[in-house]
Amino acid sequence: MRVTLLPQWCVDVIANPPRSGEGFHNWLFRTARALWKCGRDANDIREILENAAATCGRRVSAREIAHAVRNSQASAFRPASAQHQPWPAVNHEQREAVIATGFGLVDLWEISPIRFEDCAPHTEEIIDQLFPGNPLLCVGAATHDCHTARRNEWRARLASLPLIVPSPMTAPNGRNQSGEVSDRCLKNTGERHFLIVEFDTGTTDEHAALLLHLAGRAPLTLAVFSGSKSLHGWFYCAGVAEEKVSRFFRYAVSLGADRATWTRCQLVRMPDGLRDNGNKQTVYFFNPKVIQ
Repeated sequence: MRVTLLPQWCVDVIANPPRSGEGFHNWLFRTARALWKCGRDANDIREILENAAATCGRRVSAREIAHAVRNSQASAFRPASAQHQPWPAVNHEQREAVIATGFGLVDLWEISPIRFEDCAPHTEEIIDQLFPGNPLLCVGAATHDCHTARRNEWRARLASLPLIVPSPMTAPNGRNQSGEVSDRCLKNTGERHFLIVEFDTGTTDEHAALLLHLAGRAPLTLAVFSGSKSLHGWFYCAGVAEEKVSRFFRYAVSLGADRATWTRCQLVRMPDGLRDNGNKQTVYFFNPKVIQ
């Protein structure tokens, strides 16, 4: 490998892979894309990704890495005019101004219309209100281990699972970008119901302040603790024009939100579910009225 010959920005990307459950699957694609841009060949890229996978906290199959290498190549060399508009840089001054309001996790909890004050899991009743009826839901134990089934087929099982796609699915499976049948891909993910905003940097108090600020621009339905270090805000957006949703999310990104959750089929933290390490993904804010 010729990592030392790479531009510093690319070396920094390679040196800081997230752990499994914190965006590692998406990191594989983004890193492979960066390496293609820097002139590395498929063998170099595969070796670099394999080295990172060895310490991510789960078994990463050769197939998952091969997909990242193959699927990233075309977008890496696509002309700039054909790519999506670049995401905005973090506006640190604006972010600090929002955080300086002094609001925090306790404030988020206190203004929640519904508060769960016992230790029992409330996942089932939350999901019933988020996704009424019996829609197809994609739920997973890990990014590489998820399945799509009717809501009633998941009943009594959700509290022990960590991940869910935050929109109903249109079919049990679809063809992914590799042309393979998959339980979770853009082809079988329905229109957005919820847009998830997650902040990877800062404290949970800071995340709460940022989510409360964003709640002034879009209806906040849930705030879910990741079971590790971040809060996930669920903003209701069903039926809202994609352009308007995009403007809101771009503003969130300018405050430091993770761009990965823009992808419709992205798995996010199950409300009141259990992370793979046994930590509870506690719900600190719940307002189902915004859905009604």
